[in-house]
Amino acid sequence: MAVKRIVCTVTNDLNYDQRMIRICTSLAQAGYEVLLVGRKKRNSDPLTEKAFQQKRLFCFFEKGKLFYAEYNIRLFFALLLMRMDAICAIDLDTILPCLWVSKIKQCKRVYDAHELFCEMDEIVSRPAIYRMWKRIERYAVPQFQAGYTIGKFYALEFESMYQVRYEVVRNATVLQPYLPESTREKYILYQGAVNEGRSFETLIPAMKQVDGKLIICGAGNFYEQAKQLVDIHHLQDKIIFKGYVPPSQLINYTRNAYVGITLFTDQGKSNYLSLANRFFDYMHHAVPQLCVDYPEYRMVNAQYEIASLIEHTDEKSIADALNRLLNDDALHARLKDNCLRAREVYCWQEEEKKLLNVYHTLFEQ
Repeated sequence: MAVKRIVCTVTNDLNYDQRMIRICTSLAQAGYEVLLVGRKKRNSDPLTEKAFQQKRLFCFFEKGKLFYAEYNIRLFFALLLMRMDAICAIDLDTILPCLWVSKIKQCKRVYDAHELFCEMDEIVSRPAIYRMWKRIERYAVPQFQAGYTIGKFYALEFESMYQVRYEVVRNATVLQPYLPESTREKYILYQGAVNEGRSFETLIPAMKQVDGKLIICGAGNFYEQAKQLVDIHHLQDKIIFKGYVPPSQLINYTRNAYVGITLFTDQGKSNYLSLANRFFDYMHHAVPQLCVDYPEYRMVNAQYEIASLIEHTDEKSIADALNRLLNDDALHARLKDNCLRAREVYCWQEEEKKLLNVYHTLFEQ
């Protein structure tokens, strides 16, 4: 039997997408031929070698409507020239080319719903943009009967909206031997996209009341605004921006952190029902974290208390919770020990079984 070829599509730079690296690696190790297609920016670093194939498409426009229009056009024609047995659209911003090409080529199609895309803060807060993406979602998603998403509550939303039953494949970290931290500096870490809706408007000024430093590893659509907030509040000595950090280097920042940050505003269901990658990364490195008291995090924390949950992301709530995590040694030790137990259950080795079953079932049909 010929090896099945799966093409996955994203709009980001491939080097830093740990989630897609995990997924494509698992598929490749399971015997599939995998190609991950993404974008190439003017300042993109060279691709690092992986167990799967990679291709990046260059666009003249790098953000906004013109970027999405250009990228989708380029992606459509690039996909037409590719051999594939299945195509996987990762989130709504690549779904149209994948849908149309799958129909032309009469191949299998899968939807990887990493977000409730239309409910993201930067979408739901802009009515015209929301209406455009919602029309695309209503047209395309029901035509993707096979798919998976990152949590139970996202899956329930998709079933309610479009009568599709998607598997839950959490973004859990690969379980590896635990390496104790090597530094004694008590720093707080935020890792991930520096985007709207991540509570930077209150986290940054809250640091005035916190006896510790904050390191931010990542970039995104709120990066420049976040740096401006640091300047406005004169926090240059307490908040350090590292920008995009390769996964091979990020692991050292994570395992040496004393506290992690997983915060979201509750504007839009995407944030409220989320289950962030960083939540598991902190867990796997036994880093207690400050986290929002939203359904997915509450459900995990009820089983293994690994985080300090707060209902509101105002400055005082954030500062009080961070100071407690930094200064209450008994609390910190308890959460750390619970992380070491939880990581054995919430790990990629368990989640990839469900991922592989999605594709096994798909090709059996």
